[in-house]
Parts: sequence; structure tokens; C-alpha cells
Amino acid sequence: MKSLSIALIAVVMLSMIAMPFAMAAQEGIHEPGTGITNPEIKEAGQGTGQGLEVDTSLETQNQGEDSQLQNQVQVQTGTYMNQAGQQMQIQAGEGNEVKFQSGNVEAKTTMNMTQEQTQNKTKLQVKLSNGMNAEVKVMPDTASETALARLGAKCESTCTIELKEVGTGNQNRVAYEIKTQKQAKVLGLFQAQMQVQAQVDAENGEVIQTKKPWWAFLATETA
Repeated sequence: MKSLSIALIAVVMLSMIAMPFAMAAQEGIHEPGTGITNPEIKEAGQGTGQGLEVDTSLETQNQGEDSQLQNQVQVQTGTYMNQAGQQMQIQAGEGNEVKFQSGNVEAKTTMNMTQEQTQNKTKLQVKLSNGMNAEVKVMPDTASETALARLGAKCESTCTIELKEVGTGNQNRVAYEIKTQKQAKVLGLFQAQMQVQAQVDAENGEVIQTKKPWWAFLATETA
């Protein structure tokens, strides 16, 4: 009987000693000197020799965008050269009002305009209502010449040129709107002033549309 009691006590003590090792092996906890490692960590870093891998592509992209934003500032008064090598004069007014000129032609805008310096050239951009940026590649003198040629008109004292957003939704773009007047004779009898206008895409220089008064079909344009 005494021998049996001693044997039972020995079994209980051995079980208590072995229990922590069994639990450690089951949970995969790494204990110094045991050789047991967490299987989840091993799986995540398997074959890399470096443990866990971190995707740095998003971080690199964000750094590039931050660098670009740092180069963009609100337009400032001064003389600059655009990406095509044309000289332009910019005059920043109150609020978002900006006047900029190339050659002898000046345009106005109230759009949110920024400039970005790349080496010795300046890129102009405006923010559209859909959140996109549009680059102003075409200068006012080029846009004016294109519009007037299409309208068969001249840009005199009544001529205005405004850079503005046109279109809706995903079709939004930035354009010059040129307005001027022409002499016309209605029904071949009555002299009249005809207001005409054209929109020219500020990125590619294409004429978007032209407008004349509804009675233009009754008139003969003289100038």
C-alpha cells in the first residue's frame, strides 16, 4: 500500500513538471533554448530570410505625390516661360483673380490657378469642379487668333478673353472664351452690332464651339 502511494505521488509530480512544456509546444510560443517557434511568424516570413515583408510601393507613391505638391504654388506676379518656351506675364490680383498675358493679348480668370517650376520653365494648372487638374498649355494670343479666324472677326475694344471651366461631369475642361462684336446688316437694310463668341480648349487649342445671336441667319456680316 505504501509503495502504491509513493508511485502515485511520483506520477503526479512528473505530470506537473511536463505540463508547461506541453502547453508551450501546443501554443507555439518561442522559449529560449527549446527550439520551438511560432508557426504564424514562420509562415509570414517563409523564404524571405528577413521575417515579415512590408509593401513599400504605396509609401513611395505618396512620397512622389507629396514632392509634386510641394512644387505647386499659387500663381505669383512675374514673367515666366511656359513649357513650350513662350514668355508670359502673370499678375495675381485679389482673391483668385489672375491676369496673364502673352504677346499683346491678355486673359482673365477667377479659377484656382497654380504654377509649377520645372528647371527654368513654368507649368500652369487650374483646379476643375470635379477635382481634376487641367494644364493651361495654350497661351491667350494663340487662343485668340484661333477663335477670331473661325469667327471671321477682329478683337477690338469690345473684345474680352476669359479662361473658364466649360462642360459638365467627366467632360469638364478648361477653355478660353473669346467674345467680340461684328457689324452686320439685318435683312440687307438695318445696321446692327452682332455679338459673337468662341471657346478654345486651353490644353490642345481646338475650337470647342462658336455662338452667334439667333437672328444671325437674317443678317449679312460685314466685319
